[in-house]
Amino acid sequence: MCQPLNKNNTIIMKTVIKIVLWLIAIFFGYMIYQSVNGPIEFKKIKEERYQAVINSLKDIRNSQEAHKTVKGSFASDFNSLIKFIENDQFILTQQRDSSYLEYDKDFGIDMQREVKIIDTLGFVSVKDSLFKKSNRYEKMMNVPFAPKGEKFQMKSSVVEKNGFRASVFKAWVKKSVVLHDQPKALLDRENLLNSVEEVNGDEISVGSLDEVSTSGNWPQIYDRKNK
Repeated sequence: MCQPLNKNNTIIMKTVIKIVLWLIAIFFGYMIYQSVNGPIEFKKIKEERYQAVINSLKDIRNSQEAHKTVKGSFASDFNSLIKFIENDQFILTQQRDSSYLEYDKDFGIDMQREVKIIDTLGFVSVKDSLFKKSNRYEKMMNVPFAPKGEKFQMKSSVVEKNGFRASVFKAWVKKSVVLHDQPKALLDRENLLNSVEEVNGDEISVGSLDEVSTSGNWPQIYDRKNK
């Protein structure tokens, strides 16, 4: 025969039920909190990390533009780019207008000719010009917040536009590397963004291998924050 529950057993059972109900309530409360606070926290972390990544991409772009100014083309890898920063120089010039008299056979008289003269004023190192006393260029290839020391991918190439051959480059990193520890659902949504106020697509990049451009794919808000 089944034995009736004694008073102590009844109290224990009620206590267990209360604890279980409290745990369920806490769990659902936490889930509700996460559904509201999760995207807010994700946005905060995302913007902080994106800013650091974009700052590094700007250093890469400035260095590549300097390389093209001096060498005529973009560097193909970070080793050659860093070597250029450390060893090469900009030529400082000044342009001025001038004129001179030249005999014109058609008119039979001396006529004044206008010319522009470019004077070389001196030289300045690329490193001092771009980075002053900072040596951050030595690590600009490292992706901020990357879990395994990942580096930016970078390539240079040549494209033909309107009959001209132009040097191009691109440096980029996948968002999944920068946001490696964030909820997958929020990261998947981030990769599908298409808005003028967001970094669109699944990567953060500067330059292009298809177009003659050194623009980044981030919105202006990241430029204003940096300033």
